[in-house]
Amino acid sequence: MTDNTESLILEHLKRFQVGQDRIERKLEEIITRMGNLEISVASLRRDFGHSEEIAASMSVRVDRLNERIERIERRLELTS
Repeated sequence: MTDNTESLILEHLKRFQVGQDRIERKLEEIITRMGNLEISVASLRRDFGHSEEIAASMSVRVDRLNERIERIERRLELTS
């Protein structure tokens, strides 16, 4: 009876080990995928920040052009 009990316990332990190995592989996969998502989010934030920088730069340029146009209109007395 003792051999049968030990064999049964050993089989259960082997099944637990197989299940634990499967869980560990899945966890490693999830960690890798999460890391890839973090990299993607950081890239999107960088791209968004760069776009905001470009938009701000364009706004400054438009403001300068607007000032120049207004100055030209005043000199030519084109303002109403």
